[in-house]
Amino acid sequence: MMANCRWISSRANLVPWSGVRKMFNLAQKYKDVINLSVGEPDFDTPRHVIEAAIKAMKEAYTHYTPNAGLKEFREAAAEKVKRENRIDVDPETEVMATVGAMGGLSLAILTIVELGDEVLIPDPGFPSYRAQVILAGGRPVPYVLREEDNFLVDAEEIRKLITDKTKAIILNTPSNPTGSVYSEKVLRAISEIVIEKDLVVISDEAYEAIVYDGLKHVSIASLPDMKERTISIFTLSKTYAMTGWRIGFVAANKDIISQMIKLQEHISAHPSSISQMAAVAALKGGDDCVKKMVAEYNRRRELLLKKLSEIPGFKCTRPQGAFYIFPNIRGFNMSSEDFAMQILEKAKVVVVPGTAFGKHGEGYIRISYATSREKLTNALLRIKSVLSAQEKC
Repeated sequence: MMANCRWISSRANLVPWSGVRKMFNLAQKYKDVINLSVGEPDFDTPRHVIEAAIKAMKEAYTHYTPNAGLKEFREAAAEKVKRENRIDVDPETEVMATVGAMGGLSLAILTIVELGDEVLIPDPGFPSYRAQVILAGGRPVPYVLREEDNFLVDAEEIRKLITDKTKAIILNTPSNPTGSVYSEKVLRAISEIVIEKDLVVISDEAYEAIVYDGLKHVSIASLPDMKERTISIFTLSKTYAMTGWRIGFVAANKDIISQMIKLQEHISAHPSSISQMAAVAALKGGDDCVKKMVAEYNRRRELLLKKLSEIPGFKCTRPQGAFYIFPNIRGFNMSSEDFAMQILEKAKVVVVPGTAFGKHGEGYIRISYATSREKLTNALLRIKSVLSAQEKC
């Protein structure tokens, strides 16, 4: 029996397919491909975290947990955000476990967005922001991140976009796809507008631990009068190479958290009990393993910046966080999509066209350096060879 297209909801139809996954899926048709498209650490989860999961299974942590998550996990999460993010939260009422950052994002948006509400989202920015707002019946309104501003949010542009329908703004620092890191000065400028206009901030801090050049991540909820109006979203996926464990957490005021917990009961019940106990070990186990991973990401970043600078046509803004470079490719006189397809077909290297991250991603591509230096070097040699041959034609 064929499916009837009339059965598909208008909201489902409005949500675009992921441009990142599109490139990933296309790559499966080619042999000997180097994949620089997916933002997944190539490191294994630290051994002490895996051992904690094994121990949890042996100790029968294999049953349902409270919808908010295990007490042990919420307490570890509260200790972490107080120690590292300067956010003081009650683990009983202001923290909840989520199915990764994505689970936290969807619950946050479903909790605060009503039909017709406008939510300001970064462009270029993580594609799921747009999709999640649409699914909640809201209207995503992009704010532009410009290369000449180092892809930092412009507070005055935010002010101009606010209407009587604006409910919230999504911030992402360090940024996917640009690698920009928002300073306290930038966040203070945003917070002043947010307080003045009585908005909610959804702060996506998935890459918080991955920063370079002596910079320090700042959580907007730590600024004066911002804790009560900020939904801070965290995950262990990137920091501890735990993408497959699907474990994150949210810190927010008790009224928002209580509603998010209620919704989680009906959507996913709770994250894996075993993942929660593994996360406790990660959060309490020190940051030596994280520092080693970040140091290696930094070496890869420097390698990519050097190699890209040797190829005429690329123009790179130096990323300060995450593990992405977002080079300007306008010098090649091709659309982002055409450029990415040519690199895939001729160089067998997978990158993501900037338009996967919004209209203002045109003229850019995203390269993930969450893979080995050997693969990165090989990929850049392939790209350089293809582009050089094209120049000669």
